[in-house]
Parts: sequence; C-alpha cells; structure tokens
Amino acid sequence: MENSQDSYSNAKKRVEELREFYTHLFSFVIINLFLAGLNYYTNKWAYPWFLWVTFGWGIGMLFSALKVFRINPFYNKEWEERKIREYMEKENRERWE
Repeated sequence: MENSQDSYSNAKKRVEELREFYTHLFSFVIINLFLAGLNYYTNKWAYPWFLWVTFGWGIGMLFSALKVFRINPFYNKEWEERKIREYMEKENRERWE
C-alpha cells in the first residue's frame, strides 16, 4: 500500500508542476501580446521595446520548461550511469588496496 501512495503523491506533484508551468506559459503569452499591442499603439513599433521583456522572460520560461519536462542536455541518463560506474570502480579499487 505504501508504494501505491508514493506513486500517487509523485504523480500528483508532477501534475502540479505541469499545471504551474502551463499557467506560467499562458501568462507569458497573454502579457506579451498585450505589451506588443501597447508598443504598437504608442509608437508603431518604431522601437520594439516589448521584445526586451519577451526575451528576458523567455529565458526564464526556457529554464522552467527544461526543469518541468526533465530535459537536461548536460547531465543526461548516460552521464549518470557513467559516473555511477566510475565511483563504484573507484570504491572497489580503494577497498582492495
């Protein structure tokens, strides 16, 4: 029973993370569309200042997406397995020395 409770709480936490990300994404799109419209209304995009906001916030959204969707281009599963083997081999060598 304990294992199914852990599975349920893990799944619930994952769904909450996804919901928060999609809420953040929706806010990102709506607010940046509003800012683009405001920028067009004020100066006909002579200086597209809304792009600064979109770019800065977009970087945050990128990192948020990488975290939520568990995409890590630097430390992937192969890297983890390689490091585990490396530490296990090192420990075995130290034990026999």
